[in-house]
Amino acid sequence: MKHTLSRRRLLASMSAASMTPVLSLSGCANPADIADLILINGEVHTVDDNDHRAEAIAIKANRIIAVGQTKEIKAFKGPNSRQIDLQGRTVLPGINDSHLHLLGAGVHPLFSLDLSFPNVKSIADCVVQVAAAVKEAPQGEWIQGRGWDQPYFTEGRAPTAADLDAVSPDHPVALTEFSGHALWVNSKAMTVAGITADTIPPPGGVIVKDEKGQPTGLLFEAAAWMVRDHIPAPTSEQNKAALRATMQQLIERGITSCTVPGQSPEILQQMNELASETFDARIRITGLVRAPDSLLGLQETLSAWSKLEAKDPLWFQLPGVKIFGDGIPTGNKTAWLHEPYEGGGNGSLIVKGETDDERVAEITAMIELIHRHDLQIGTHVTGDKSIDTVVEAYVRAQQAGARPSPRHYIIHGDLVSPQTLQTMSTHGIGANFNPEIKYLIADSQIAAIGAARAAYEWPYRSAFDAGVVVASSSDGPVTEGNWLQGIATCLERKGKQTGNVSGPEQRISLDEAIRSYTWAGAWQDHAESYKGSLQTGYSADICIMDERISTAAPQTYAKSKVAMTIIDGRVVHDTLGAD
Repeated sequence: MKHTLSRRRLLASMSAASMTPVLSLSGCANPADIADLILINGEVHTVDDNDHRAEAIAIKANRIIAVGQTKEIKAFKGPNSRQIDLQGRTVLPGINDSHLHLLGAGVHPLFSLDLSFPNVKSIADCVVQVAAAVKEAPQGEWIQGRGWDQPYFTEGRAPTAADLDAVSPDHPVALTEFSGHALWVNSKAMTVAGITADTIPPPGGVIVKDEKGQPTGLLFEAAAWMVRDHIPAPTSEQNKAALRATMQQLIERGITSCTVPGQSPEILQQMNELASETFDARIRITGLVRAPDSLLGLQETLSAWSKLEAKDPLWFQLPGVKIFGDGIPTGNKTAWLHEPYEGGGNGSLIVKGETDDERVAEITAMIELIHRHDLQIGTHVTGDKSIDTVVEAYVRAQQAGARPSPRHYIIHGDLVSPQTLQTMSTHGIGANFNPEIKYLIADSQIAAIGAARAAYEWPYRSAFDAGVVVASSSDGPVTEGNWLQGIATCLERKGKQTGNVSGPEQRISLDEAIRSYTWAGAWQDHAESYKGSLQTGYSADICIMDERISTAAPQTYAKSKVAMTIIDGRVVHDTLGAD
């Protein structure tokens, strides 16, 4: 795949050019050096190598031309420069949501029911929404929703197809759990998909059955796709509308870049086309194509992917592939663990293979193939045993065919061990953690994996101390996508349900948390030379808060607002008003 390398070289050359210092802080004698926009009297977190603080920034066109103290930066002001007095507000590099299902977040809630807590608190609440949708839906149309979370259900039990059949006997219903790893369907949906008591699920999939061996209406992991494959896909225009709507929401939250994992080449092409257009809500996108669950399928996917060329690498790039290694260590019990879940079971990998050894061999071969194609790999792994397997495969692939800084990484990495973190640090393997999910499920995890493992889950302090580059992300729409809640969780480690602290020894500092949402995501994207930091020559991607967050209590962060978002030097969100 020489085309991939050429794209990477092109991006690298652009990045190198952007690093050329435009100005020094010594003065601004040349009229051509006059700034278009000057930000003064702020608390600027540069997120450079030493996490320097500054007060002011000068911007010309789409680049930062100077960073320093207010008195120094005022020297770049001309008669037509816009100057904004930030009055002590915090200034950050544009937030990089480094694991965000952009289309899923857009389709939900535009084209589906919002079943998230506290919008719904019970199975009955979900059923009420489905009943209302049925009354409005054309005959036979699918009813879809997302966001339900069983631990929040007041009934204290798992939902069933019978619950939905009572209000929707003729419309197929497919309701996605908050995590995306489980699907709750009615009998009509199972009929459409041909799911019966005798149906054998695909590798890694689970069809939950009752004591009589009948499907209950819950489908885990790959089994969910047995139904999803029958749901009519949104049109290209619907997808683009959802993407535009989501990007508008993101810039209002100060998010200027995102990494979109696990999409088909067709969807990535739609994102590619959209990213090449100029509109106010455009953000920078990195896409990873979704790998199938087998080596044979992967070869076909890579062939299709090779035909996709990024139109503008600074706005859309395609560095690699996402693999689904296992499930999640919740009540679903689909993550692969060394030690059993509470109540038994260890989970497994979810790639092709009849035995654990066969599945380990399959995913190892998949990783080696992608590595040989000079592509980056992000692998969804949450259980400690699956993480160990994938990290070992990354190391093996690199040893077999050394490449400069491939930056393979683990996605989620819930229960990565201290020993494996050391291996990751040694070999330049990154981690992508999800503090918002920690906040969401910290309390309910205890029932699945016990108190000790639940407290350790997402070991930020251990990862930072080991020297692993840790990027933080929302995994939206799994969460609400509030990175400020994520930062608060990094500092506090509190669960949403009880407010109890979960693993205080894994807390990190504010500067470290900010770095994980900015520079680390840029590093993951091989783009830290032009984004993720506020330095001379970097892209003017900036997030300005409505307050000084360093002096605010972490428990208030989630309600903080973004006052201004700047992308590529353009103010695309502004609540500050007139200067």
